[in-house]
Amino acid sequence: MDDLYDEFGNFIGEAEESEDDSQHGVDAGAYVYDDYPEEAPEATGQELMEIDDDGPSNAVVLHEDKQYYPTAQQVYGEDVETMVQEEDAQPLTQPIIAPVEQKKFTIQEADLPPVFFERSFMTDLMNFPEQIRNIAFAGHLHHGKTALMDMLVLETHDITDRLEKKTGKKRDEQLRYTDVHILERERGLSIKAAPMSLVLQSTQGKSHLLNILDTPGHVNFVDEVASALRLVDGVVLVVDVVEGVQVNTEQIIKHAVLEGLPLTLVVNKMDRLILELKLPPTDAYFKLKHVIEEVNTVIENTLPGQGEKRRLSPEKGNVLFACSNMGWCFTLQSFAKMYADSYPPKTKGIPGINAPEFARRLWGDIFYNPKKRSFTRKAVEERAKRSFVNFILEPIYKLYSQTISESPEDLKETLATLGITLKPSQYRTDAKILLKIVCGQFFGPSNGFVDMVVEHIPSPAAAAEVKIERYYTGPLDTGVVRAMKECDQDGPLVVQISKLFNTSDATGFYSFGRVMSGTARPGSQVRVLGEGYSIDDEEDMSMATISDVWIAETRYNIPTDGVPAGNWVLLGGVDNSIVKSATLVPPVLPDKEDAYIFKPILHFTESVFKVAVEPINPSELPKMLDGLRKINKSYPLITTKVEESGEHVILGTGELYMDCVLHDLRRLYAEMEIKVSDPVTRFCETVVETSAIKCYAQTPNKKNKITMVAEPLDQGIAEDIESGKVSIKSPTRVIGKFFEENYGWDLLASRSIWAFGPDDMGPNILQDDTLPSEVDKRLLLSVKDTIRQGFSWAAREGPLCEEPIRNTKFKLMDITLAPEAIFRGGGQIIPTSRRACYSSFLMASPRLMEPVYSCSMTGPADSVTSVYTVLAQRRGHVLSDGPIAGTPLYRVNGLIPVIDSFGFETDLRIHTQGQANVSLVFDRWSIIPGDPLDKDVILRPLEAAKAQATARDFVLKTRRRKGLSEDVSVAKFLEPELFSSLKESGLLDG
Repeated sequence: MDDLYDEFGNFIGEAEESEDDSQHGVDAGAYVYDDYPEEAPEATGQELMEIDDDGPSNAVVLHEDKQYYPTAQQVYGEDVETMVQEEDAQPLTQPIIAPVEQKKFTIQEADLPPVFFERSFMTDLMNFPEQIRNIAFAGHLHHGKTALMDMLVLETHDITDRLEKKTGKKRDEQLRYTDVHILERERGLSIKAAPMSLVLQSTQGKSHLLNILDTPGHVNFVDEVASALRLVDGVVLVVDVVEGVQVNTEQIIKHAVLEGLPLTLVVNKMDRLILELKLPPTDAYFKLKHVIEEVNTVIENTLPGQGEKRRLSPEKGNVLFACSNMGWCFTLQSFAKMYADSYPPKTKGIPGINAPEFARRLWGDIFYNPKKRSFTRKAVEERAKRSFVNFILEPIYKLYSQTISESPEDLKETLATLGITLKPSQYRTDAKILLKIVCGQFFGPSNGFVDMVVEHIPSPAAAAEVKIERYYTGPLDTGVVRAMKECDQDGPLVVQISKLFNTSDATGFYSFGRVMSGTARPGSQVRVLGEGYSIDDEEDMSMATISDVWIAETRYNIPTDGVPAGNWVLLGGVDNSIVKSATLVPPVLPDKEDAYIFKPILHFTESVFKVAVEPINPSELPKMLDGLRKINKSYPLITTKVEESGEHVILGTGELYMDCVLHDLRRLYAEMEIKVSDPVTRFCETVVETSAIKCYAQTPNKKNKITMVAEPLDQGIAEDIESGKVSIKSPTRVIGKFFEENYGWDLLASRSIWAFGPDDMGPNILQDDTLPSEVDKRLLLSVKDTIRQGFSWAAREGPLCEEPIRNTKFKLMDITLAPEAIFRGGGQIIPTSRRACYSSFLMASPRLMEPVYSCSMTGPADSVTSVYTVLAQRRGHVLSDGPIAGTPLYRVNGLIPVIDSFGFETDLRIHTQGQANVSLVFDRWSIIPGDPLDKDVILRPLEAAKAQATARDFVLKTRRRKGLSEDVSVAKFLEPELFSSLKESGLLDG
């Protein structure tokens, strides 16, 4: 045994092979991996004789050379790409497990805020259409619409304690309850129309449900106003007493009058007359009268002869005087009631005041004689005052002056005579807060406003018939129409959707509309009919299920199990196929009636401001396209399209509009960086003469020939078609009569109008001018639709620079058709019809048209010269200027081409140190000076084109931008033999 160990105790004997050892060897070998493992060869007994290339098994292997674990390639295979990262490659700012991020782009209430009425009472009121009023607050920028809304919100919502906790800058900020978008808060103006449903009381103490839409006042956002006015039964027009009727006020009055909506007027910011202008009460009366007359003048000019019927006047009760900042408002009737309540009957021998009769004597040239205590039409005494000044303005002036100037002790006595008591701490507050508290107690709640709305704006039941006759496209004698006229909540569900609101995280949309009949309930299945739906073409239709139904309150939504007819509703789950507006109907209507839509919304301006966008990272293109789709839903008048060159183009109304759109695209809907081109504008193409010759085009198979002539339309026809005064869908004799009476066309010509183009409300006309003796009319009618399609295609993309054609009439003079139907199919006729339109257009002195903004500036007298200077530098000019009555302000009206208006507002603000306030509104299309086809014009780079070369300059640059060939040639569209004969005769240069 001792031979097996040396003197140090180490084992030197021969090791016995055991099961454990061999097992241990296998395990150890299992952890070693060859790069190319092969099957072990079978034992042959010759192994000991072979040379061991790998070295002895007990050779020392360095630690770093050993392979303890398989490589990624050995685990996943050769064809899998693997990546190894350092453990600290992830930045510290990025958490290993990212938390769930809740994005919020709008201000929202965490819970339903407390209100001074029972919400169950509000939902009950919804079942009584006579008690409901659907109205919109509309008017110019900063005239106090949102402040008026705040006044009503504070009256109905118990949120004053929340406001009192605010300090510093936040306290000075107004509540602006309906401005919830992040941009609205930053910029201090409304961008979206915002709905609120409130229960308010009249002076009789009767409760009414008022559905109110607060609309934006900036001229760029009038598309929101047009969408809002589709859902309402009347408009509350808000006008700043100092600025008077501004450009947007004028637009809104015209639109409301033409749409047949009743108007009521709020003369707002009355405190400016006292505190800012410091006008004496008599002068203040004349200023108020002037503002009301301005509004009436616009109404009369819009519909001559109907001004008297629609007249706004305080004695009628449809004019409200207000100061929304201080939280008070009154009509003559509500102020008279205050007097009646102050002097109850038979007190101290004074008979009671008959409030309605007293109110009738509070406006106009009616004077009060204090000695005889009587009213007279003429001022008998020298110092006689008008009743409005004596009974209304002077008390208000006194209230303001005493509150601001008296010491707390004296003020306490003065207010006690009016029955107003304040806490001792309130007497020491800031003058503005003190005034608000005193006025609040003196005037009380806004009962006068409710009276005015209830009396002068119809209920949904009373207004339904007019609304349906004006906007419904179907026949008016069906069961569905009867249910809508009666506001029948048990009838078939019909909802008119006019707007989409994004969710607070901007991932989806809710649909906002008006229930015309039936009751909107969650879980109902509906057909969503888009703007392009008709019985003949059902493509623009989809099925959807209403997932949620809410009462919209801007900052919060009240979930409900049903909203009956006559009310507004916010729906979830139906927005997928809606782009701008839609009509919701049940899958099957009673008696299997056909479904019809409500007309698309007619806007009172056009999108002419144009930018191209592309993602900075090209791989994010799908993300941007999804963002553009959402932008299209969010803004009513935005248009997005792809040019031939691959540019993604956005069309909007102006600079601020586009700024908001691009902000939403970058932050809300796509969350990406985009490149934006310099702004450009839309152009239009037109003609100024009749075609020099009859231009014909042959079909590719040479079996058909179409001959046409182009000529300019009479002034005003294009505008009449676009505004809907004449429709191609009307019977032929109606169209014929319209053109015969208004434009002196002969009856045959006006009855042979085939189409308006490029669409049914396009400003071009296709007319059949062929004679039955020369053309087979039966054959001609067989190709009428295909010729119309070719005309629409040509009118959509003109030959000069692929911009729409405008104000042009194409007359079909002659046509030769193959007798066999197979030779005159759409593939032959459509492109040929287009070519005939193009060649006749180019032979009729084509011109380029550009959009022109109407520019309205309000500012002090010394800023007027700056407007003249800046406009002159930008191809613009002034039309009129003059002072605004009763104020130190001036108003200047002018015109400026849209393409030269970029940066105009900033430029003018710099020139006037920020004193001038500018509004730019699309006004008209104007012909650009110069011939766009004049090849003699020399254009030098980096040098402004001369006046007569402007059109040529624009055409070439637009063609370059769109990736079109450098020049336009009529040879491309004329038949070769016609072209060569024209060259020989000298009609064409080459």
